[in-house]
Amino acid sequence: MKWVDIVRLVTLRFGFDFPPFGELADPRLMAELAAVAEGTGWDGVFVWDHIMYREPVTDVGDPWIGLAAMAAATKRVMLGPMVTPLARRRPQMVARQGAALDQLSSGRFILGAGLGLDRSGRELSAFGEELDDRTRAEMLDEALGIISGLWSEEPYTHEGSHYTVADVTFRPRPQQRPRPAIWLAGRWPYKRPISRAARWDGLFMIDQSNPDHLAEAAALVAEQRGTLEGFDFVINQKPGTDPAPWAEAGATWWLTQTPYDAASGAVFEAAAAGPPRG
Repeated sequence: MKWVDIVRLVTLRFGFDFPPFGELADPRLMAELAAVAEGTGWDGVFVWDHIMYREPVTDVGDPWIGLAAMAAATKRVMLGPMVTPLARRRPQMVARQGAALDQLSSGRFILGAGLGLDRSGRELSAFGEELDDRTRAEMLDEALGIISGLWSEEPYTHEGSHYTVADVTFRPRPQQRPRPAIWLAGRWPYKRPISRAARWDGLFMIDQSNPDHLAEAAALVAEQRGTLEGFDFVINQKPGTDPAPWAEAGATWWLTQTPYDAASGAVFEAAAAGPPRG
C-alpha cells in the first residue's frame, strides 16, 4: 500500500450502520451494540429509521429512543438516524429531539435525512402519508429549513406550502455550533438529491458499487458549492469491501452495510470485529 493511500485511510472515518429490527428493536440492546462498536474503534454508530419493514421483519424499534440509549451508553462515537424520512415526521419534533440528543451526547449528533420509500414495507401508504415523490421532496426541503431555523435559538417564522412556524424561539439549542451536521441521502446518477445535499453538510451515497460514481458526485457538489471543505461524502459498503478506492474517490465516511434480516448475534460480531482500517 502506498503512503498516500495510508494517509487517505487515516482520514477516512468508519461508521457502524444497523437496522433496529428483530431483537435489536430493544433499545437496551441498541445501547449495548453502540458500546461494543465504540470499544472496537468505530467512529460512529448509526441506525435506520423505519416504522415498518418488509417480510420477514416483524419487530421494528424506534430509532430516536434507541439513539438516546446509545448516547447515554457511549462517550466518543458520532450518532444519528441514517436516514429519517422527514416528510413523515413533524420538523419541529425532529428539531426538538435532535437538540436533546445533541445535548445528551455532548455534541455527537448527526441528522441524516431523505425522501423515504413506501416499498420498504408500506410505511407511507399504510398510514395515509404522502406518496408523491415531488411533494415529499418539497416537504423535505421545507422541513430542513425549519429545523435549521429552530436550531438557531433566534426568533423564527416560516410560511410555506406544507408547514407554518409563527414567531417561535426554540431553547435550548443543540450543543454543536452553529448546529449539528445534516447529511442528505442520494443515489447516483440522480442529480436532484445530490444538489439538495450540496446545500447542507454531507451526501450519503446509498446503494453504490462504483467509486467512480462517488467521484462524479463529488465533482458536482464541488461545482455547486465552490469548495468541498467541511463537506462529508458518506458511503455504505458490505463488510470486507476495500475502503481505499472509496477514500481515493473522495469518501470521508465508510459505513458498514448491514443486511436487514441479519441475526442480532451476527450484527454484534460485525461490530466487535472493528472497522476495516486496512
